[in-house]
Amino acid sequence: MGHHQAFDFLVIGSGVAGLSYALQVAEYGTVGIITKKESAESNTNYAQGGIAAVMDPGDSFAQHIADTLDAGAGLCDPEIVRIVVTEGPERLRELMAWGAHFTRTGTGKLHLGREGGHSANRIVHAADATGREVERALLTSVRAHPNIQIFEYHYAIDLITEHHLGQHVSRVRPDIHCYGAYVLDEQTEEVIPFLAKVVMLASGGSGAVYLHTTNPAIATGDGTAMAYRAKARLSNMEFVQFHPTSLFHPEAHSFLISEAVRGEGGLLFNQAGDRFMPAYDDRAELAPRDIVARAIDDQLKQRGEAYVLLDISHKPAAFVKEHFPMIHETCLQFGIDITQQPIPVVPAAHYQCGGVQTDAFARTSIQGLFACGEVTCTGLHGANRLASNSLLEALVFSHRAVAPSVEYVKTQSWNMAVPEWDSSGTKRPQEWVLVSHNREELRRVMWDYVGIVRSRLRLDRAFRRTHLLYEETEDFYRRSRISTGLCELRNMIAVAYLIIRSAQMRHESRGLHYMLDFPDPVESERRPSLV
Repeated sequence: MGHHQAFDFLVIGSGVAGLSYALQVAEYGTVGIITKKESAESNTNYAQGGIAAVMDPGDSFAQHIADTLDAGAGLCDPEIVRIVVTEGPERLRELMAWGAHFTRTGTGKLHLGREGGHSANRIVHAADATGREVERALLTSVRAHPNIQIFEYHYAIDLITEHHLGQHVSRVRPDIHCYGAYVLDEQTEEVIPFLAKVVMLASGGSGAVYLHTTNPAIATGDGTAMAYRAKARLSNMEFVQFHPTSLFHPEAHSFLISEAVRGEGGLLFNQAGDRFMPAYDDRAELAPRDIVARAIDDQLKQRGEAYVLLDISHKPAAFVKEHFPMIHETCLQFGIDITQQPIPVVPAAHYQCGGVQTDAFARTSIQGLFACGEVTCTGLHGANRLASNSLLEALVFSHRAVAPSVEYVKTQSWNMAVPEWDSSGTKRPQEWVLVSHNREELRRVMWDYVGIVRSRLRLDRAFRRTHLLYEETEDFYRRSRISTGLCELRNMIAVAYLIIRSAQMRHESRGLHYMLDFPDPVESERRPSLV
């Protein structure tokens, strides 16, 4: 066997889920972390809001559980919700011990913010750049650990299973094992087998399959697609959360305007100057995200406008700058002073609530493959994620995965003949425009037909369009040398397919899945969908 790497634990992804897991298992063996860009580029890094946890004597686990179940519209697993909520505060304290600094009040207490859907102030945050601070603290600890190696500019192409060892794998066969991943070194353009006794899939979400997204361009659903190709079980892919408010500006790449802006008194207006949210929900601007996003979508479609306005300029300028330093600074770069004028905003794809199905210990349906963070469907979010439960989920499950993965490693060796990556008969792609065009076309199809409001007609149309893109791209893939851009496009098409098929199967409206043909929830449809 040629050139390869071998680790006890292989972590795919470098957000909060992957890094916090790596730090914990590094006490028990060697850890390799592969990340396709710089190690800090992840959705974690862009999370402004914070981490929801019961840290205040006036708050209670019961309230946080009730808020989560309410947001999840009947699809949460109550036991998983209980686990995450009750173990959250402890994980948060560990994060602080690893060096994360959060905003405190004058008396030194943690400052707890409020966001839509929460019945108490329980959002622990670092001003409006919480994710960046969490990522910084974790990366500092990870880089200092002798047992951990980070491979930047490395891109996981596929998980290695029996299928690659020439053994037949049927979809119903329960005993598929994961032995590592084929990884593209983006600098040498070589594909290397990374063997591992345990693989932790922590590759994040898939917002980039939509035209407007708050996610960085790297969020192409790679882990979801790889797990699907490896025949892992997936759930709830139709539930895509759209953040109601991202900055509408040609150069802003959907910069997120935190929900906390509404939490601190920001109001929404249409371009005629009418405040519209009270007409849609008693909670007005503080209704759960799905309601606010649908209301904005309704205004835009009714009025034929491209954006609405979010205004916090009625608050004192000093207050606005103190609470939202990063948002204030970023908007200024685009010529908008949020202390003086309203912010043009549009909803944008933000978070996938479905993904690779896991149990309470982050185990997937494939042995030796664990998964954590946004790539998973744990049962916590149900049909709609409660604000700031995502970083919490990643912390809780990365911790819960440690004991079972350490046990599993003891039973495994690396002694298997994994074949080299076969690239015979392929050549460098001549016409890159085929990939870039298909990527843009897919994103527009998903935005127009599989967005905030769906219908049978729109979904059927999306299915036909994406199937054509799939056929073109597969043909191109078979003939071309492997590259990140091409693999990302394949993964985006796979994720789009999963979202569309899941949406077609759910004949009701529930949480984030809103169907014009079936506007009401149906009790018999409560089961989580399985692809």
